[in-house]
Amino acid sequence: MAAQINYDSVQTGQQLPGLDIPITASLIVAGAIATCDFSLVHHDKANAQAAGTPDIFMNILTSNGLVQRFVNDWAGPAARIKGVRIRLGAPNFPGDTMKMSGSVKSKEVVGKDKLVEVAVSGVNSLGEHVSGTVRLTLP
Repeated sequence: MAAQINYDSVQTGQQLPGLDIPITASLIVAGAIATCDFSLVHHDKANAQAAGTPDIFMNILTSNGLVQRFVNDWAGPAARIKGVRIRLGAPNFPGDTMKMSGSVKSKEVVGKDKLVEVAVSGVNSLGEHVSGTVRLTLP
């Protein structure tokens, strides 16, 4: 995890450090189990293939968690995530890598909250897996 950043040190347009996430069967299955998603396409290759995909694939809640991890690792332990909006695209299959990138979209002070909105994207070999925004407070 990176050191804690603060609101005043962040600039609109600032790029977050990239993060490469290896997509393994273990990550996909563990994410599905941790989020109580027992749909067979997330842990049984034969069922996933019967549904028309080449292998098991990541569920949306795991993708959501990885987006939050990416932003929180950049922001530091005192940051508080206030909202996440994501959209899925190309599936994440085992054996691929998702390359996370992001940039500071906006900053505003609302009352005592110092809010930052970060645009995020996660791309694999098939295209963009996840895109969206994360809203958080910084000290």
